[in-house]
Amino acid sequence: MVALVVFVAGTLVSVTAFRGGAISFVKYMAVLAGIYLVVRVIAWGRNRLLWSLRNRLIVAYLFIAVVPILLIITFVVLAGNFLYSQLGAYLLYEDLQRRIEMMTDIGQHIAAAHDFLPKGVSPEESEHVLAAQSHTVHDSELPGLTIDFSNDVSELQSLLKNFGTPGRTYYSGLLQRQGTLSMVSMRLLGDTQNRRMVRLRVLITPELLAKVAPDLGAIQLNLTEPYTGGQPSGVIYSTGGAQYQTAHPIFAKNRALQPAGFWLEPSVNVVSRLEDAASIAPDGTVGKPNPVFAVFSARPTRLNGRMFSTLGELRDFYLLLFVVFAVVFLLIWIAAFITGVVLTRQITKAIADLYHATQYVQSGDLTHRVRIERRDQLGVLAESFNLMTGSISGLIEEQKKRQRLENEISIAREVQSQLFPQKLPKVPGVDIQAICKAARSVSGDYYDFIQLSDTHIAIALADISGKGISAALLMASLQAALRSQLLTAGSETTSTAELVARLNRHLVRNTGDDRFATFFIAVYDSATRTLRYTNAGHLPSFLISRDGPQQLTKGGMVLGVMEDCCYDEEMVHVADNSILVLYSDGLVEPENVYGEEFGIKRLQQAAVYVQASPPKVVAESLMTAAEEWAGTPEQADDMTVIVARLN
Repeated sequence: MVALVVFVAGTLVSVTAFRGGAISFVKYMAVLAGIYLVVRVIAWGRNRLLWSLRNRLIVAYLFIAVVPILLIITFVVLAGNFLYSQLGAYLLYEDLQRRIEMMTDIGQHIAAAHDFLPKGVSPEESEHVLAAQSHTVHDSELPGLTIDFSNDVSELQSLLKNFGTPGRTYYSGLLQRQGTLSMVSMRLLGDTQNRRMVRLRVLITPELLAKVAPDLGAIQLNLTEPYTGGQPSGVIYSTGGAQYQTAHPIFAKNRALQPAGFWLEPSVNVVSRLEDAASIAPDGTVGKPNPVFAVFSARPTRLNGRMFSTLGELRDFYLLLFVVFAVVFLLIWIAAFITGVVLTRQITKAIADLYHATQYVQSGDLTHRVRIERRDQLGVLAESFNLMTGSISGLIEEQKKRQRLENEISIAREVQSQLFPQKLPKVPGVDIQAICKAARSVSGDYYDFIQLSDTHIAIALADISGKGISAALLMASLQAALRSQLLTAGSETTSTAELVARLNRHLVRNTGDDRFATFFIAVYDSATRTLRYTNAGHLPSFLISRDGPQQLTKGGMVLGVMEDCCYDEEMVHVADNSILVLYSDGLVEPENVYGEEFGIKRLQQAAVYVQASPPKVVAESLMTAAEEWAGTPEQADDMTVIVARLN
């Protein structure tokens, strides 16, 4: 807007009569603002025009097909104009030169006759007769011809010397004298003792120009004279290190451009330089030759007639052949252009259909399909688009199902989190910590702490077969059965073997044949410092004291396989400041880059190394040791560890 205001202000100021430095500055800023506006308008128009693919293709076709044709036509027109200009200049020059040569021949004839005068005939009588004969023969071709004889040959000698031909005996050409232009031919007569000169002269007049080169239109000859400075009287022309100005034009009388041969025929306007004219000053001295310019117009059809006149009757045949080829080429070009337009519409229609289809997809309508009309690449593209939208619909449905499943898993994870102990039991002499890292959203490992009395605590750890929701459901069933058994009166004296047997019967009767669980349960009495345990197919837990680690392996097979299984209970006396470590198989099965498992032995060594630390530190150290052994944060199985310090 600022540039527009500045441009308008500068334009208004430029048409007023105000002057001054501020006005000039406003005009200068208006020019800059105009340039800026042009650039902005071009950029805006280009963005608006070329946004559509159809417009882009049309512009491309214009540059590929139309612009080259226009350039070729322009080149042909320019070449034809140049050719016709040269042909017209040649016809004018040739006509004038033919007359000059005719005058040269007349002078040569007079000189030859003068050398062989018959006896008794004086030179004056002979010259008069020769001049009369020449007038009789050539006055029609050379109107205004004058023939005179003179004993003063200085003018001819000066011309010959000035043109660099002192050894010649004649001069023929154009001669400019006191604003007039003439065709002259001068020749020496007689011997070196009795020098005479014959001079033939035809003044170039409007009447003479009316008969020169009849195929041309109006003709104008412009004489020149040396430019000496000051206000020029005509156009300044520089040549050969000198400057000339046009003066003394000669117009052909009653001569105009011929009518056009057809309605579209243009005219050819030519400015041509003829041969330089010798110049003679009023005092008779010969100066430098002055250029002579011819300005004329012509019609191409008249020039064609002159150019092809030698073909005779074949001229019409060649002309017809040229017209036929021109029409054929034009038809081919039109057919090619129409084909390009049709293909462009097909391409842009397919792209437009795809664009509108994307608008439907953007609005959420995935049922819209692109109509396939052809089996070309664009048709395959439309088919791919239809397949893509169909796939997107399927993916969205699958995503919805996955979302529902994730919601269910989230609920299961929340429910499972409620199954784990929410607070640690408070039994004198017992400090316990547990860490469980699930491999998936829902863990298949189960641990529990149940305070049976003021001095009794039950510690349980199970590894459910499988992972995910099915394992979580079995875990919930196991947790419910375990707590129903242990939360009854007198459960602190119940044998762990009997308890495990009851849990086994419960799982066998209420789960499928392919579902089982490993289980370890220990009951610790802080008053007597005794630990009763049963291991049902679980990895051996170990008790670390001052004497070293002791593995707890007594028990039986896994739960949920056979109903009538017998389990054993073992009682262990716990030394002061011992550590009980329970773990799942996910903690000992990680492998390093060489395929070696972490193993129970390394786990025991890691526990012994930090046995003096609090249970939480011990549990975290065991987890870290297993993860560092694997060297990757990815888990293949659930990892659970329970550390209890028994004082």
